[in-house]
Amino acid sequence: MSTETTASVSTHILDTSIGKPAESVAISLSARTGLDGEWAALGGSATDADGRCKDLPALPEGTTHVRLDFQTETYFSKKQAEAQQDAPRVRDSGAFFPEVTITFAVNPGEHYHVPLLLNPFGYSVYRGS
Repeated sequence: MSTETTASVSTHILDTSIGKPAESVAISLSARTGLDGEWAALGGSATDADGRCKDLPALPEGTTHVRLDFQTETYFSKKQAEAQQDAPRVRDSGAFFPEVTITFAVNPGEHYHVPLLLNPFGYSVYRGS
């Protein structure tokens, strides 16, 4: 939850290859103050059955930039294994993008919802509401 001196962040992931939420994707959150500031790892979580990550850590006061790291390789490897239980292996890797990193600027007092639209060979992000 944002305050007058801090921003807040939430996210969710939609797997556009199947039109459903991406469950159990690990996400880590980092923050920094200023362009030259050092990144500080704040912790992380994973998406729920609805593809949402509702318990990301709070941002420290003075945060100007946020980085979300989505660990997509495990998600796609699991999906591929489930889909190919009785079929021959199609590819060597579970994901073309083994991770997706999104970095964005924030202002105190604002909430930032940053959804990830994901498929095995591409992704898109936007500032949601």
